[in-house]
Amino acid sequence: MSNALGRIERATPPLTALAVAVVAVSTSAILVRYSSAPSIVKAFYRVLFTTLLLAPLAAARHREAFGRLTNRDWLVAGAGGVALAVHFASWFESLEFTSVAASVTIVQSQVLFVAVGASWLLAEHVTRRTLAGMALALVGIAVLSVGDSITGAVSGPAPLYGNALALVGAVCAAGYVLAGRSLRQRIPLIPYVIVVYSVCTVVLFALTLADGAALVDYPASEWLLFLGMAVGPGIFGHTVLNWALAHLESSVVSVSLLGEPIGSALLALVLLGEVPSVITVVGGAVILLGITVTARS
Repeated sequence: MSNALGRIERATPPLTALAVAVVAVSTSAILVRYSSAPSIVKAFYRVLFTTLLLAPLAAARHREAFGRLTNRDWLVAGAGGVALAVHFASWFESLEFTSVAASVTIVQSQVLFVAVGASWLLAEHVTRRTLAGMALALVGIAVLSVGDSITGAVSGPAPLYGNALALVGAVCAAGYVLAGRSLRQRIPLIPYVIVVYSVCTVVLFALTLADGAALVDYPASEWLLFLGMAVGPGIFGHTVLNWALAHLESSVVSVSLLGEPIGSALLALVLLGEVPSVITVVGGAVILLGITVTARS
């Protein structure tokens, strides 16, 4: 298994892997919408199944890496896992209240919060171009979030609330990225995500119990959707994206991720019949432009 995976990695062009990953993550919101289970349950099983699918690979190729983790490594990775759990919980819930296009676009604004956090926590320099991109994206978020409420366009049962949840998801995703920055320079990808996903799974399990949502007694179609979320967006999406970061410039990967909102919106149009409002399209375009400027700077 280890040798076969190594051959696959060597034979796969990084840009091809990146394209597959962007398509895979674009299916996430659609799979979430297809499922009728509570949002917190969907989030829990997505991360649980992703962890279980990656565990054999971690045991086969990276068992010794876990022994090299320091107490600080466990603490930082754990913090990243908590942030990731809140990200999934808030973003999955946002899809219940606002459009796919709006939710996915806003949650991609995590790039902005990574820039802010890196400036505060890691003393990284923020250029004027970065600030301009952030300001542009925030204007887009305001237009997208408030515009539909003012114009009366239908984009969900409570678009303002759903957009706010997506923004919480973006902030928490940035916390997850910042927590992992220093660790990923020293720790291989698979051991790192196993630790983070395991903590994330435990937190989501606790939130599911606190919510009183049922953990079992779902039809076979729901279990297939849970598994699909893990295999598609989880394995072929985010895990492959992290692999691509070792072979491509981070700016290329960051800008490529802007394909997710576009892909998700197109899939929502075709599969869910969800036509984004003019405000959503305009606000989303401004957000993506701002993210592009921020990522490239």
